[in-house]
Amino acid sequence: MHVAGRIEDYALIGDMQTAALVCRDGTVDWLCLPRFDSHAIFAGLLGTEEHGFWRLGPAHAAGAQPPSAARRTYRGDSLILESEWDTPRGTVRVTDFMPPRDGAPQLIRIVEGISGRVPMRSALRMRFSYGRIVPWVHKVDGRTVAVAGPDSVWLDTEAETYGKDLTTYSDFTVAPGDRIAFTISWQASHQKPPAFPDPEGSLEATEEFWGEWVEHCTYHGPYREAVVRSLITLKALTYAPTGGIVAAPTTSLPEEIGGVRNWDYRYTWLRDAAITLSSLLRTGYREEARAWREWLLRAVAGDPENLQIMYGIAGERELGEAELDWLPGYENSAPVRVGNGAAHQLQLDVYGEVTEALHLAHMTGLTRNDYASLLQLKLIRYLEKHWDEPDEGIWEVRGPRRHFVHSKVMAWVAVDRTIKLIESGDADGPLEQWRELRDDIHRDVCERGYDKERNTFTQSYGSKELDASLLLIPQMGFLPPDDKRVIGTIEAIQRELSTPDGFILRYPTSGEDAGVDGLEGDEGAFLACSFWMADDLAMIGRVDEARKLFEKLLSLRNDLGLLAEEWDSRLQRQVGNFPQAFSHVPLIDTALRLTASGAYGG
Repeated sequence: MHVAGRIEDYALIGDMQTAALVCRDGTVDWLCLPRFDSHAIFAGLLGTEEHGFWRLGPAHAAGAQPPSAARRTYRGDSLILESEWDTPRGTVRVTDFMPPRDGAPQLIRIVEGISGRVPMRSALRMRFSYGRIVPWVHKVDGRTVAVAGPDSVWLDTEAETYGKDLTTYSDFTVAPGDRIAFTISWQASHQKPPAFPDPEGSLEATEEFWGEWVEHCTYHGPYREAVVRSLITLKALTYAPTGGIVAAPTTSLPEEIGGVRNWDYRYTWLRDAAITLSSLLRTGYREEARAWREWLLRAVAGDPENLQIMYGIAGERELGEAELDWLPGYENSAPVRVGNGAAHQLQLDVYGEVTEALHLAHMTGLTRNDYASLLQLKLIRYLEKHWDEPDEGIWEVRGPRRHFVHSKVMAWVAVDRTIKLIESGDADGPLEQWRELRDDIHRDVCERGYDKERNTFTQSYGSKELDASLLLIPQMGFLPPDDKRVIGTIEAIQRELSTPDGFILRYPTSGEDAGVDGLEGDEGAFLACSFWMADDLAMIGRVDEARKLFEKLLSLRNDLGLLAEEWDSRLQRQVGNFPQAFSHVPLIDTALRLTASGAYGG
């Protein structure tokens, strides 16, 4: 009986249109087909085996927990997972991957005998619609197909299969040199069957794809392994047909085990996508930047005044939130949510992130796009009228709107970068008028968002709370790093928002009572915030302290180099959706900053 593992027990495989999570024991517990945001056919991650899974590994006693792999790694710089088991009867390897799509989406698993003779078992239990629907499973021309409504999933393998307890099994033994492949392919149920797979050819093509992609990376510093793995992860979170980037490939992995802070991250947040774009540009990936800019222009098309904070991966606007009450949740963390009700929140900082991304694309020589410049001007005209309004802020609070300092700072960034665009001669706009607007926003923040007695900026105007997003003030150029108000803010956040093991919380939560975010319960240390702290420490000259914090953060990655959204210091484990773009992006940025400063050991 398999029980979902700890979040860090999972590996990511994907084809840049969807992704699967594979546990250490060889169980695929999460897979949505055909897109990231489609219904899951394996939802055991958020429930039990009854909600769908695919286990492939050494045979074990009925009712026992399947054995975990003794070793697992990605093959070189790729998204090809290799897991090895040492058993009393020998050693076996399973290679899992999803080839970049050319036709039907596929998940391919190849079993290889290394030594001895190892009894193996494949147990495939498909449950459509997030574990709710048992499909009709039958044979068609020797192939196993599962059908329910609009979906069909086809299983192809040379191994003998049989059905039992609404599950498709295969029992076989591998000896040295044996290679037995299993492939599932999704196809719309009204269409003809997908083509027969070519597992070995697909493996070779997938390895070649990733090898060629990684060659474009321009970073060759001391943290290259961590940076490249993070870049591969970000690429895996990119929806290739449109250029949209999901925040994570999962929904409802909890920010607090057993709690209610469970959200669907399978959408494109403008903020997350913009900072992802920045990291890709800084490491040589201009094609991804161009594709994202095109996605942005299509998503926002003609309506920048109603800019949403997030969209579907093809630019969809309606992301209605619902709860799946038949799923008990990851480690009983309910509710399980799909869709995201925060889509229509007002978050003024998004205008700054988008403008900063467009500015960086322009500065790094991305081919000029006149509509991108026009969009930037439209965004500023909107901000000109609305920057001084309260909003829900970067953390999407579900409590009352406030005048969040970070939102105002990012409004300043949006105006500042647009002024630079006009000054470069690549756009026309009311330069003096917007210079005055930039000064007005700056003055407002410094007067109303700064606590003189404590020498720190605060979360919102008139509040005493701190907020880790204030760490971005020097990084965005709002104030220089040596400004006493910046240093005071950094030190205040270190004092008041640090966990016992030295990581940074987003903002104070007040335990059982709803805090500033309008939610009950607590959460882990938000990993992006800890990377921001390392950045700031380097910027103010405390480079040794910055390096130590950064390397401590690297140690939180799982054995495959992956990070969730948060770290639970009490339970010493990763929490939140996984893997999380908003954790891997600042990892890359901090590595670049520390490398540039020479702040690394050896």
